[in-house]
Amino acid sequence: MADFGFDEPEPDLGYSQKDSVKKEKKSYDINYKVYHPVDIQAQQDDLVNEVNMILDIRKEDAAILLRHFRWNKERLIEDYMDRPSKVLESAGLGPSTTGPPKLETIAGFECDICFDDGGSQTFAMKCGHRYCVNCYRQYLAQKIKEEGEAARIQCPSDGCKRIMDSKSLDLLVTSELQQRYHELLTRTYVEDKEYLKWCPAPDCQNAIECGIKKKDLDKVVPTVACDCKHRFCFGCGVADHQPAPCDLVKKWLKKCADDSETANWISANTKECPKCGSTIEKNGGCNHMTCRKCKNEFCWMCMGVWSEHGTSWYNCNRFEEKSGSEARDAQAKSRISLERYLHYYNRYANHEQSAKLDKDLYQKTEKKMIQLQTASGMSWIEVQYLNSASQALQTCRQTLKWTYAFAFYLARNNLTIMFEDNQKDLEMAVEALSEMFEKPVTDLADPKLKVEIMDKTSYCNKRRVILLADTADNLANGVWTWGISF
Repeated sequence: MADFGFDEPEPDLGYSQKDSVKKEKKSYDINYKVYHPVDIQAQQDDLVNEVNMILDIRKEDAAILLRHFRWNKERLIEDYMDRPSKVLESAGLGPSTTGPPKLETIAGFECDICFDDGGSQTFAMKCGHRYCVNCYRQYLAQKIKEEGEAARIQCPSDGCKRIMDSKSLDLLVTSELQQRYHELLTRTYVEDKEYLKWCPAPDCQNAIECGIKKKDLDKVVPTVACDCKHRFCFGCGVADHQPAPCDLVKKWLKKCADDSETANWISANTKECPKCGSTIEKNGGCNHMTCRKCKNEFCWMCMGVWSEHGTSWYNCNRFEEKSGSEARDAQAKSRISLERYLHYYNRYANHEQSAKLDKDLYQKTEKKMIQLQTASGMSWIEVQYLNSASQALQTCRQTLKWTYAFAFYLARNNLTIMFEDNQKDLEMAVEALSEMFEKPVTDLADPKLKVEIMDKTSYCNKRRVILLADTADNLANGVWTWGISF
């Protein structure tokens, strides 16, 4: 289990992280913990053991009760002390009619599912509903493999709410199905805990604990970093989107999905009807347009009403007419709105594309470091500055990408100007570092360039901290003004 008081990774300047000094917590840092599978299982075992000792019940039943109460031990114990029978029944642990579950061969028994009376092994939970082992195994395989159920597997008998416990299940299924069953149980544990979430990285089995509440997500962007190196927002699960809050990110992504693919084409090939605002494509040479929606007739060139043009549409000499002027104003506003969106989207998309290319940057960097060692005689430690530069480029581009989504929704004022200045400083520094980083290995062997790259890496990291800290402070204090609601 890893415990973090801050989420910002230390910049790697060519020496071991173990040798680096723990830095001061930033205003945008949050407290969180990373739990590995063994930690998650230990938490469950500790809670089960506590309930087992306090209530003096079987551990398997204690686990079922805890899952029923979503692992709220205090509420479970309180309710159980007040009305034990009702709590047991509602959790699927009603009265018992048999002894401990076991496999039995009963002469003359006929299974109510397959009607087999061939003397095969049978099984019944404490509710007493008995079926042959083959039918039970098929039932459990369907529940676990196909339905992904584990915590609330009930007796196969219609109307019976008795819950299958782990000890009984282990008697019936294969080791492979047992493993899947326990994996599903662990998954429900994390999903039931308000402050626990799985790391969304592929194949990662770690979970993150963070105390940020949903109601606070408009004032903080809770970025966490798993031990697998994946950084994501604890609030929404999206990859690190600082400095943009979750609701803004959701709105922006939806807008991009709806608008971005067609926005450029619309800008070049369409106009809006000056009466109802419907988007119209010109599909012929004539400038006499009729809106299909409201039947308004207007001139494609000046957007004025067609009736005022007479036969002079080719010259469109009514440019100063009131109707045409108003239409042009409306059209201009619509186009400005679209151009504004494209301004921010294109810059957002550019950094997103760079981030996709950066997925291969690690291998590229490692190869370049090996080549530099060969060309210059430097040690592996001495060429780590390239790795630091690579990390800075990736992290800063991710931040810059979301600053453009953030800026799209901001109203213009003095705070916005300061934000854009910080954004500009970071972007210029990143581009300068990127240009240095792309130089051939023969140039990188120059000690002077190495110092320049290290200085620029440090500067990029510092500018990113300044931008995020300023944005986070203003977000926490609620002083940002939004020009477009989200």
